Amino acid sequence: MKIDGQCHCGRITYEAEIDPEAVSVCHCRDCQALTGSPFRVTAICAGEAIRLTGGTPKVYGKRGDNGRMRFQHFCGDCGSPLFTSGEGDQADDWGIRWGSIRQRDGLRPVRQIWCQSAAVWIDAVPGLPGRPQD
Repeated sequence: MKIDGQCHCGRITYEAEIDPEAVSVCHCRDCQALTGSPFRVTAICAGEAIRLTGGTPKVYGKRGDNGRMRFQHFCGDCGSPLFTSGEGDQADDWGIRWGSIRQRDGLRPVRQIWCQSAAVWIDAVPGLPGRPQD
């Protein structure tokens, strides 16, 4: 599936080719801290599948609880998370952050990881009262 996206301010833009069946939810504590949210949604792909069409992201690296280095690619102006990548034998293990994808409504997660750190109340969200706008 061909997708395109951008950061919140529009300074960084990209195009990519992804498998719409390779979208996952991560409940790890790093994703919670980086998003300020209970989980993060990512479309997994190879680095060669992504082509920057405008701007250059800043990159921040941190070793996760599993011992693997993960690089966070984000907009230095607005802070929007855009991609994640690895190192060594996982250097081509990239992910595109769901919120930056323009076609995100067509991408539904097919798996969850790091469920041991999921917020204890996450299963209650569908039952909460809601409004279409605020």
